Amino acid sequence: MKRPGLQWIGTCFCTAVIWNVCSSLDGGMLFPRESPSREVKELNGLWNFRADISSDRNSGFENAWYKSPLAETGPVIDMPVPSSYNDISQDTRLRDFIGWVWYDREVWVPARWVQDKRTRIVLRIGSAHYYSVVWVNGKKVTEHEGGHLPFEADISAVLRSDPSAITSESGVEDVYTLPVGIRTVKVTNTQFLINNKPFYFHGVNKHEDSDIRGKGFDWPLIVKDFNLIKWLGANSFRTSHYPYAEEILQMSDRHGIVVVDECPGVGIKDIRSFGNASLAHHLEVMEELVRRDKNHPSVVMWSVANEPAAEMPPAGEYFKTLISHTRSLDATRPVTFITDSNYARDKGAPYVDVICVNSYLSWYHDPGHLEVIPIQLNTQFENWYGKYQKPIIQSEYGADAVPGLHTDPPMMFSEEYQKIVLQNYHNVFDQKRKEYVIGELIWNFADFMTAQTITRVVGNKKGIFTRQRQPKPAAFLLRERYWKIANETGVLPTWARYPCP
Repeated sequence: MKRPGLQWIGTCFCTAVIWNVCSSLDGGMLFPRESPSREVKELNGLWNFRADISSDRNSGFENAWYKSPLAETGPVIDMPVPSSYNDISQDTRLRDFIGWVWYDREVWVPARWVQDKRTRIVLRIGSAHYYSVVWVNGKKVTEHEGGHLPFEADISAVLRSDPSAITSESGVEDVYTLPVGIRTVKVTNTQFLINNKPFYFHGVNKHEDSDIRGKGFDWPLIVKDFNLIKWLGANSFRTSHYPYAEEILQMSDRHGIVVVDECPGVGIKDIRSFGNASLAHHLEVMEELVRRDKNHPSVVMWSVANEPAAEMPPAGEYFKTLISHTRSLDATRPVTFITDSNYARDKGAPYVDVICVNSYLSWYHDPGHLEVIPIQLNTQFENWYGKYQKPIIQSEYGADAVPGLHTDPPMMFSEEYQKIVLQNYHNVFDQKRKEYVIGELIWNFADFMTAQTITRVVGNKKGIFTRQRQPKPAAFLLRERYWKIANETGVLPTWARYPCP
């Protein structure tokens, strides 16, 4: 096998592939297509990225960054390819940066490509703007001036000249790498402990949703969302209301973002939803979820459902069985479900490790009456804790805000109303997190599309960011709060590079 280290410098990468061909062709550069004699390996995805911010923008050349992995030369950030680096981060220096920027990634090439000397291995750059230099394993293979058009280099000799390119005859038939993170999770009746230290969830609920692509997987969007999560000072999110793409959990692992991993148990409202057929399927789904995500250290808790009709008579036995089954699959993580039922009638709550409560005071309940929030929220917490003696997360709260809509006094759907709703919740959170409230997850990270109803203004507008990922005033409120909590608790992630003003 061959693992070339690819490094490029330039300004904007659009696409990259490695492909093998059987013979050289003159007369034009063919677009890479697979065929019985040709293979293509896409290099699109996450790359390491570093801008040369030295005064003369020449430090990368002077210190030969191309001779070693880019991460060993200094701080790097994730950068999706294809994308324009200017729009991905929250760093204003990158928005208008002019100078050399460096990309690199580690790539595995099939051993047969290297071993068969008849095979040409070609590296093709679909577009890089404006001047580019390319190294493979520290060796310069090509450079190109001009954007928008492809260029390529035959890297066969470079790969075959490296001793590490040849697989030994030891009989090894398969190799798989699995990133590992070690940590412990424990729940008491008042705390959530990670590595035996109290952890307070200050985070978001999300949806896999954006303009045009809907729920389609998109690396630039994912990286942008993580940059915004870090900008907020958030330390966690919940995969509401379904398992997210595995690449998102891999990002969470790398960046130290804690995840409440939720199965697609939504809409369990009908008595038939608690029948044997539904339960059997639900058990199977949890098996699939745990099997898929058990090795992600960022996942600290399983959520088996969102807002079920937990007050219905069969709900008790249903959730007892479901939660017991989930614990049998993974005894190292607590299990919960997200409830909006009355505390006295919730038949599933006795079986969870953490109480996760959704409430929309002064929105769906007593709409327009901001004055009820402190009283009702305090009562909510007292009732739940008094009955179950378990730590509580406010798993959803919020209000819709149409971007640009302003009213004074604050009225529903205005940006002012959303902000003051959050402030009223926060005042109670600050009292109760000294006791048994262990987290707050805003609904929602960003506006998202829904079916048309009289309660929706072109989708759900409870996001603190618009669907295009631009901040509303509530985003700045949360940013100030989350960084304050992070500094108070002393639980600052390693990526804490955006200080709160």
